[in-house]
Amino acid sequence: MKILIVDDSSAMRSMISRTLRKSGYEDHLFEEASGVVEAMRFLKGSPPDLIISDWNMPQMSGLALLQMVQKENAKIKFGFVTSEADPEMEQKAIALGALFMITKPFTVEAFQKALGPLLSK
Repeated sequence: MKILIVDDSSAMRSMISRTLRKSGYEDHLFEEASGVVEAMRFLKGSPPDLIISDWNMPQMSGLALLQMVQKENAKIKFGFVTSEADPEMEQKAIALGALFMITKPFTVEAFQKALGPLLSK
């Protein structure tokens, strides 16, 4: 399975990737994008099976990315890793098609709980 990690911080993308591997998902292919525009390029070629996105990024938000993904390829699974999660944000994200919201700082267990039903090891 191909997983696209979208975050404006390269350090955070690395941390998410490392945590995914520690969570037991090391056999999956990880790709990275620094923002929404770059992420949308991945949808044109060989699209990912799952997008894990930050919520707040310069230029466009992760929520805008979710909406664009839903229009382009609604089969792509989508979730958030964000430091600003609150119940209202989570409800809005779920209503638009997000499957999970993991709050920073995150743990291996948080990834396993959110992704376990979505990814086969």
